[in-house]
Amino acid sequence: MRSGNTHLSTATPPSRAPEAGRRILVVDDNSDAADTLAMLLRLQGNEVRTSYSGAAALEVVHEFLPDIVFLDLAMPGMSGFEVAARLRATPEHASIFLVAVSGYAQESDRRRSREVGFDDHLVKPTDPALISALLAGPRSP
Repeated sequence: MRSGNTHLSTATPPSRAPEAGRRILVVDDNSDAADTLAMLLRLQGNEVRTSYSGAAALEVVHEFLPDIVFLDLAMPGMSGFEVAARLRATPEHASIFLVAVSGYAQESDRRRSREVGFDDHLVKPTDPALISALLAGPRSP
């Protein structure tokens, strides 16, 4: 495991723990990155949709109703931080398990993602073993 790919540590467990076979939305303005992660998640038995912008992601969330959203933070137009804040502010989407997937790896970036409401924070390039572990269930803080 790379040291950059650590998870958020929280005092309270997330509202809903992810597991295999879930509905997952992957959001990244880099279509190659989004499609690659989506393929990996499909191979693990999940129903997956992709979106390439924050605004499009909000539309997909309303129709697809994902259990988990893997969300890039640095996107033009609407950042992943803004998408997460909007989802957390909407009661019907507030319990979605949100995973930041970003090149932002500083403690200040992780802190900001926690403050906005992300349940986890993975650093690009993400290790497939970390994604599998995340989907397997909750980890100890």
